[in-house]
Amino acid sequence: MMKRKSNVYGRMSSESSNNTTPSSSSSFSTSMEEAIEWEMRPGGMLVQKRTQNADVSAPDISLRVAYGAVRYEISVNSQATFGEVKKRLTAETGLQAGEQRVIFKGKERETVEYLDMCGVKDRSKVILMEDPASIERRFIEMRRNAKIQSAHRAINDVSMEVDKLADQVSAIEKSISGGVKVPEVQITTLIEMLMRQAIKLENIAAEGDAFAQKILQGKRVQKCVETLDTLKISNARVKPVIVTTKWETFEPSSAMAQWEIFD
Repeated sequence: MMKRKSNVYGRMSSESSNNTTPSSSSSFSTSMEEAIEWEMRPGGMLVQKRTQNADVSAPDISLRVAYGAVRYEISVNSQATFGEVKKRLTAETGLQAGEQRVIFKGKERETVEYLDMCGVKDRSKVILMEDPASIERRFIEMRRNAKIQSAHRAINDVSMEVDKLADQVSAIEKSISGGVKVPEVQITTLIEMLMRQAIKLENIAAEGDAFAQKILQGKRVQKCVETLDTLKISNARVKPVIVTTKWETFEPSSAMAQWEIFD
């Protein structure tokens, strides 16, 4: 006698009620294995793969998070991964997921581990720590930024001094062009002051945008010094202008009032 029976795929198949062969049993077992998908957990446990429907139906739970002296409370799906917890904590703490270490029951949890598989329940407490490597990277970045800011300040100070000296160079140039001889010591002193600024620039360790500013100010100093060298030669050719003053004398007039002297 033959009976109709639906297999794991919902199709109808015929089989004998009295004659069940080993081959048909093996085929049924293979079909069952194909219908069930499996996945490997981080701990090496082989479990049935979760489906989206299972995640949707799972309830949300509250987690208490301790991050140093600060406390947070977040809500996540009970079947979420610790990676999803880290994403939520990024919004709360500002730490990126790769910078976080989440501890539960004294053990650091991997991003792919599921909360329910690790025994996390509603109101469970987890500890959040910043990855030591991340702390070191941030410290190095802070030191680097501090050096860049220090370089910017030093270059700005030099730039202000060069602005003042450049104005003096322009004034000397205007005087010599007008035929007025300038004391040579004034030109020499100005050159020395510019060279001091050049030495300051040379001792500033800079990179990136600060390095470009350093090069720019160095070119300004060089241009001013070259201008003064040229003006020094021109100034030597200028003949000094001698100004004489003719004084007019006045004779006392007879009409002037006579002053009486009293003892």
